[in-house]
Amino acid sequence: MATADEQIRVSDRVKRILDRHRAEGESYNDVLERVLDQETGGDFDDGFGRWSDDEADRVREQREAAKEERKARMRRRSSEGEDADA
Repeated sequence: MATADEQIRVSDRVKRILDRHRAEGESYNDVLERVLDQETGGDFDDGFGRWSDDEADRVREQREAAKEERKARMRRRSSEGEDADA
C-alpha cells in the first residue's frame, strides 16, 4: 500500500457510507478503488473467482436445467413435425 500523496475532504455522510463498505484492514483508498472499479466495470478478468461455491453451483444447475429444457423443446418440435408429415 502506497502512502497518500493528497488528502480529500468528504462529508460525514460519505464517510459513514465508506465505513459501511470498508472491510477489516482496508484503507479508505482501497474502498474507493474497489467501489469505483465496480461502477466502471473494471478489467475483463477482475470478476473471475468472485462467486462463492454455492453461487457457482446454483448458476451451473440453472444452466443445466435450461439446457435440458431446450433439448426437450426441440424433441417436442421434432415429434410435432413428424406427426404433420405422416
